[in-house]
Amino acid sequence: MDVDGGRRIFNRLGPSSSSDNMNSNTRQHKVCFHWEKGKCTRNPCPFLHAELPTAANGKRGHQGFGAEDNYRGGGGLRRTGNYNFNSNSSWGRPQSLQPASGSRTFVRKVEKKICNYWVQGSCRYGDTCKFLHQWSTDSFTLLTPLEGHKQAVTGITLPSESNKLYSGSEDETVRVWDCQSGQLSGVVNLGCSVGCMLSEGPWVFVGLTNLVKAWNVQTSMELSLSGPVGQVYSIVVGNDLLFAGNKDGTILAWKFNAAINCFEPAASLKGHTLPVVTLVVGGNKMYSGSMDHTIRVWSLETLQCIQTLTGHNHVVTSVLCWDQFLLSASLDNTVKVWATTESGNLEVTYTHTEEQGLITLCGMHDSESKPVLFCSCNDNSVRVYDLPSFSERGKIFSKEEVRSIQIGPGGLFFTGDGSGQVRVWKWSFKSTTTS
Repeated sequence: MDVDGGRRIFNRLGPSSSSDNMNSNTRQHKVCFHWEKGKCTRNPCPFLHAELPTAANGKRGHQGFGAEDNYRGGGGLRRTGNYNFNSNSSWGRPQSLQPASGSRTFVRKVEKKICNYWVQGSCRYGDTCKFLHQWSTDSFTLLTPLEGHKQAVTGITLPSESNKLYSGSEDETVRVWDCQSGQLSGVVNLGCSVGCMLSEGPWVFVGLTNLVKAWNVQTSMELSLSGPVGQVYSIVVGNDLLFAGNKDGTILAWKFNAAINCFEPAASLKGHTLPVVTLVVGGNKMYSGSMDHTIRVWSLETLQCIQTLTGHNHVVTSVLCWDQFLLSASLDNTVKVWATTESGNLEVTYTHTEEQGLITLCGMHDSESKPVLFCSCNDNSVRVYDLPSFSERGKIFSKEEVRSIQIGPGGLFFTGDGSGQVRVWKWSFKSTTTS
């Protein structure tokens, strides 16, 4: 009897006598299951009480269950219940007994969740880690990160016929990036937090505290639109009007006067009781989502509220128009799909539920002109779904929650997160942007 690492094991004395009906050659290539657990009481035992012999190529035969990773010198093999198999693992069989091609094998399961230790550069499991060591699933490729912002990125925009990308942040700056080189072209210090950004034609609009900045990237004209009370959280253009959703619950509207090159106040839309955080225009209507848990529907012709939607029970964080539907996201963990009834009013026709609250929605079309929906969630991920099925298409991961998503040309899109990082992504196939 030998003692190895405090475990009692019996010496392998060779094959049993010829009276044994079992094939001794087969047994000699198998490790004793009970010995591996330290419980074998047979002496002699017809199976191996040792590691598999060295193969002709100088490598040990396959040992199963991550033997090399779990070997603790002097302690023999230790099995752990949470070990992840690699692609060529099998149930403790030596290489000579591997299943034939096409037979079932057990592969390492990778969870669709990013490894926090990998993010910090300290994961010790390497390729055997059951969590992702990449920033997205196979549907997307990370082209480059754009570093520079010190706080959350709250707006990203790409003006038409411009080779510059603009990103705004709570660090009170707008950064301008060269689309060809990915290098920083300039920094605009604004003196207050950026709440949102939008580009329309040659104009870039920046929502600030008590103010909206308007820059014409072609003429370098800069205008300041006064009137908002508190932070401006959302901006949209519709029916030749510029709308801004504000902290005090109002929505202000301006109209551009080409004769004097300025934006003139046009209206103040009141109804929400808490800050307006999201706006979208669809057809001849504008939809506004608020911290008061409601969505209001406004006529762009009369600028009057024509319906109030009360389907959510938490902050409505994002609204999006798709086809004849309105999609809304909320911190109540749901995306609701609204459709027009025969009476002309909107009602919920479908509810999609996530495990976390939702922050923002963004839509685009894939290479086959099929619509897909980006849903940014509070768990620092962006889920991507096919519409209308809501079948999962992929996931994007970030160090902190993604606050802003902007679609670009040629299958490109951009994300900005709470850590201040902007990332440039590309679909794994050719895509086209939504109209």
